[in-house]
Amino acid sequence: MGKDKSDKGGKSVVNSLGDYLKEQRLAARLSLRQLADQVGVSNPYLSQIERGLRKPSAEVLQQLARALRVSAEQLYVRAGMVHPDSDQAGSVELAVLADAGLTERQKQSLLDVYASFLALNNHPEQHPGQPE
Repeated sequence: MGKDKSDKGGKSVVNSLGDYLKEQRLAARLSLRQLADQVGVSNPYLSQIERGLRKPSAEVLQQLARALRVSAEQLYVRAGMVHPDSDQAGSVELAVLADAGLTERQKQSLLDVYASFLALNNHPEQHPGQPE
C-alpha cells in the first residue's frame, strides 16, 4: 500500500492552510520574520505552521488574518475548524471561535459537541425515541 492515508485527512487540511498562508505572506511582500512579529509568534512557530507541522489556535489565525488582510473565516475553513458547506453551522462555529471569554480547549469542546449534535440530527433513524 505504501503510505497510510488514515491520518492524512487532517494533515492535508493543515498543509493547505500552510500553503495558503505562505502564498498570502509572499503576496503581501512580508518575510517570515516580519509576519511573525506582526502576529506576535516566534519565527520558528510560524515556519512550522506554513510547513504544515503545527496547527495554530483560533487566536493565532485571527492575528494572521489581520496581518495578511484576509478573512479569518477563510483561515478557519482551511484549518478545518469551520465547515464551508453550512452557513448556519459556520456562523455558530465562528461565534464560538471568536469568543475571547473561552479558552482554546473550551472552544474545541463546544465545537465537538455541536458537530455531534448536527451528526445526530442528520441521522435520526439511528436513534429511535429521540424528539425531532
